[in-house]
Amino acid sequence: MANLCANMKRCFSPPALRAYFTEFFSTFLFVFIAVGSTISARMLTPDETSDASSLVATSIAQAFGLFAAVFIAADVSGGHVNPAVTFAYAIGGHIAVPSAIFYWASQMLGSTFACLTDAHLHTQAVPTTRIAVEMTGFGAGILEGMLTFMVVYTVHVAGDPRGGGFGGRKGPAATALGALVVGAVTGACVLAAGSLTGASMNPARSFGPAVVSGHYSNQAVYWAGPMVGAAVAALVHQALVFPTVPEPAPAPATNESARHGSVQTVVV
Repeated sequence: MANLCANMKRCFSPPALRAYFTEFFSTFLFVFIAVGSTISARMLTPDETSDASSLVATSIAQAFGLFAAVFIAADVSGGHVNPAVTFAYAIGGHIAVPSAIFYWASQMLGSTFACLTDAHLHTQAVPTTRIAVEMTGFGAGILEGMLTFMVVYTVHVAGDPRGGGFGGRKGPAATALGALVVGAVTGACVLAAGSLTGASMNPARSFGPAVVSGHYSNQAVYWAGPMVGAAVAALVHQALVFPTVPEPAPAPATNESARHGSVQTVVV
């Protein structure tokens, strides 16, 4: 009971509230750009089946949008911008479960408000992520899981202080480089699978348009696939590639008489 009260106090501490607001704002920014670019591309190129320029445009917009969102949130909340990333960090023990739940709520709200803003500004129906007729629901879930694995694994590597990522707080240059890599791999995944599943890789990215449009079809695909892919990425990163090295045991203390008259070696 005491641990639960302590965790709840941490969840409502000023740093935690700043982190929640940052996740809300950064997710709002990313989803606003992702959905807005999709609406703009459809307005300019109604026949998307014969013109790939809309896919290229939306992939570039999402890459730079995520780059900006992660960069502005990295030093405050970790720059998750994605419930799958938060889930992976919770599995790895980097964030407490109560805090992860508030992160998810902030991300969902940010996505929903972004879609409402897009719908109001563009006066167009908000497009939802859809599965191509050539794909089955199971196949789409597998593909979303694979894409999310690549994104979440990149986030882990970019944010690992042992690799010089932005998790080590080594200045804005390292933060910008890590955010740029995360944005780049996301844009590449959108190019690779945007015409098949929409390349969501982010449950919040699919949740907001579904709420605003009222179409919840295939939402299980855009939740189960990314969550499984994120969990596998966290386990692969921590267990295989960058396993946690236990700290060496402290050297036994020696008494004063044993050290007297001898040369003491200090290992740094």
